[in-house]
Amino acid sequence: MKTSEQIATGQILIGKSGEGPQSARLDRANRHGLVAGATGTGKTVTLQVLAEAFSAAGVPVFAADIKGDLSGIAAPCTLSDKLNARAAAVDVTLEPRGAPVVFWDLFSEKGHPIRTTISEMGPLLLSRLLELNDAQEGVLNIAFQIADEEKLLLLDLDDLNALLVHVGENAKSIGMKYGNVAPATIGAIQRGLLTLRTQGAAHFFGEPALRLVDLIRTDISGRGQVNLLAADKLIQSPRLYATFLLWLLSELYEQMPEIGDPEKPRLVFFFDEAHLLFDEAPKALLDKVQQVVRLIRSKGVGVYFITQNPADIPDEVLGQLGMRVQHALRAYTPAEQKGLRAAAQSFRPNPAFDTAEAIQGLGVGEALVSVLDEKGAPTMVAKTSVRPPDSQIGALADPVRASLLAASPLRGVYDAAVNRESAFELLAARQEAEDAAEAPAPAPTSVPSSRPAPAPRAPRASNRQGVGEAMVKSVVRAAGSQIGRQITREIMRGIMGSLTRGGRR
Repeated sequence: MKTSEQIATGQILIGKSGEGPQSARLDRANRHGLVAGATGTGKTVTLQVLAEAFSAAGVPVFAADIKGDLSGIAAPCTLSDKLNARAAAVDVTLEPRGAPVVFWDLFSEKGHPIRTTISEMGPLLLSRLLELNDAQEGVLNIAFQIADEEKLLLLDLDDLNALLVHVGENAKSIGMKYGNVAPATIGAIQRGLLTLRTQGAAHFFGEPALRLVDLIRTDISGRGQVNLLAADKLIQSPRLYATFLLWLLSELYEQMPEIGDPEKPRLVFFFDEAHLLFDEAPKALLDKVQQVVRLIRSKGVGVYFITQNPADIPDEVLGQLGMRVQHALRAYTPAEQKGLRAAAQSFRPNPAFDTAEAIQGLGVGEALVSVLDEKGAPTMVAKTSVRPPDSQIGALADPVRASLLAASPLRGVYDAAVNRESAFELLAARQEAEDAAEAPAPAPTSVPSSRPAPAPRAPRASNRQGVGEAMVKSVVRAAGSQIGRQITREIMRGIMGSLTRGGRR
């Protein structure tokens, strides 16, 4: 069976089991899903099979390309005897073709840049990104409140840093209204911003901000656009990676209208390395994830988590995932054995085999599969050989990627950053005005006159005594009255002697 024939029945083919084809219904694809398994067991190929099938059905896809090998979905597969034999084993006739792909990259190196503003990110996700404690998160919330009241746009990291300086300089007055704002807390947030800069997050904040409509597109033939995020560099900053994807999910949840259960999803979102989202996540963030996953399906968005072990996903989220594809797991340590039991118990049992033993015995490209039936109930787990994709398995060559990026329908829309007036510029202008107001007034300039200038006056004698004069007077006073009288007598003798000699003449 060809992919197009399977799509016409409203299903996407995952593979073949002993009971027959294993397919997922498109009208249940918004009920989310899970692809799990140890490294090297075939998770990425399964993701590629699902992504290209959704695209062929007219459903746009967003996925993170962690290692770069998912990019091959943009090119047709090369038929070979081995590939044809694999396809024949699962009753599939391959149709070599690539999906319509748009490449994205937070660092603007391997795709169109993705940006959002500080305001759109919000204090909750920023606190997660900056690893803030409760007190620091409280101060960040105060800063956002000040920005709203004073109409300060927060677009990039410079804006947020300028706002924090403003809050710190006015901490006393702000503290009287909102609560204590300690300089040490402001400093901790600023250090977090500096760390973000060193990780390259400055590229992520700014304008033009991403418009979600540019992710939810189809090509002229009706195939859904496959949005691939280059994440090989981004994954080195795991908190930034997880926060970005959660932000994107939150934006989809907030902006997309309610449509109930559609015939097919409006968008399918693949969250690879999903455990990074939940590692050390505070309760407020976990609550937000659970809320988004629970409610976003009614907006026609399917979320598929890709991870090594189902135990990486909290039970509250795991219980909301309809389709499950479980590749092989190894269970040598007590922790791995616990994860294996959790994975086995999440399936509806099949009396033909022990689920836990089957998971350990799966080969590469094999998986245990359970999907939702027409009533929304999970089907009995089945051992399944996953079908090969119609597109290329492995990374796309750099020249091919560059040519696709040059021909992108979004070329030039996001590539150049825009820096308009925002909090940084407004606060700087306000500070300049305050400095100018506090500066001393300049001396008045003289007005030219026809009257002759008056003659310069002799300088007035000052009544103030200089240091030397005061010293002399002090010495004289200190000399004592006896010495003064002796000097006076000597002077008088001299005067009298002169008068006597003058009289004799």
